[in-house]
Amino acid sequence: MSDHQHDHDEHDHDGHEHDGHDHEGHEHDDELDRENAEKLLRRQIALSQVRQYGDPALRMRAQEVERYDDELKALAERMLALMHEAEGIGLAATQVGIVRRFFVCTLEGEDRAIANPRIAKAGAKTETDDEGCLSLGDVRVPVDRPTEVTLEGFDLDGNPIRFDLEGIQARVVQHELDHLDGTLTIDRTDPESRRDALRRLRPKLALR
Repeated sequence: MSDHQHDHDEHDHDGHEHDGHDHEGHEHDDELDRENAEKLLRRQIALSQVRQYGDPALRMRAQEVERYDDELKALAERMLALMHEAEGIGLAATQVGIVRRFFVCTLEGEDRAIANPRIAKAGAKTETDDEGCLSLGDVRVPVDRPTEVTLEGFDLDGNPIRFDLEGIQARVVQHELDHLDGTLTIDRTDPESRRDALRRLRPKLALR
């Protein structure tokens, strides 16, 4: 899931006062420009490794994780690095072509890797909010989801874990769990938003 709260304008150059001798200010701006360019390049490289709309893996139901080994830990490390570089807040294994029930995300301020996840309980209250997805480019659609859920699964050592989540964190885990079932946000949105999203996605699909 992409971070819809991310502020891409965090480096606002307005308000800098320069005179003819303020070389230090120009150097500071140049450094910020380089940092932003490098950040954008890292994001583009990361997104190139995330499966995009039209890839068959995104429509496959993931299989249960059976072995909690070094391979799984290496996969989690790789996925977390990709998630951060792509400026996301969640990433499912199917999004990197691994058809296993496993996803990574940031919960309660910490990076988490959750195998064989399931929603053990969902609250009755729902809320509609726009969701982005690392596999759908800049497409965002409104999705209605429960605002509170209890998530159960296993950590990288096979130990059972449980989280009581609400708000954006509840939304993130539901989004990633959908990926493991082959479901995308465009499947859960209203018909008009889906039609608009598909109009934007189809040209990209034709170019693949």
